Amino acid sequence: MMQVAVIGAGEANGKELLDAAETGRCIGRAGAVLVCGGRGGVMEAASRGAREAGGMVVGILPGEGPGNPYLTVVIPTGLGIARNTLVVAAGDAVIAVGGGYGTLSEIAMALKRGIPVFGLGTWDIDGVIPCPSPAEAVSRARAATRYAGSPGGKD
Repeated sequence: MMQVAVIGAGEANGKELLDAAETGRCIGRAGAVLVCGGRGGVMEAASRGAREAGGMVVGILPGEGPGNPYLTVVIPTGLGIARNTLVVAAGDAVIAVGGGYGTLSEIAMALKRGIPVFGLGTWDIDGVIPCPSPAEAVSRARAATRYAGSPGGKD
């Protein structure tokens, strides 16, 4: 089953929240698993969108606590921001929505690991493929992975 990591700031603006929610819905409709940092902002909006579409959401938390209310699976790590490595490593592709330096570090980790990164209003750096819409980002993420062409991302 395909897993898509959605990364972005814990505090986001209105457009980022709308893009994140629609990204989550597209991931859920595609039958893929959404992986995120499990907190607020972009992570919560994407989680909400995926759950509204009937999808599964895995939240990899930096510490203890329940995470956002839309998580299907909660993994409290106690690792602080080092958990960003796990979020990225769990994705077959990464979609970055807006974001600050934490998002930039996750983008760098994904690119270093050879994981494709698709961007919605995020850092304009080599390796990040800008997308005009959440639907395009999810479509391109599916096409770039070993799950391309299989319904629901299943082999």
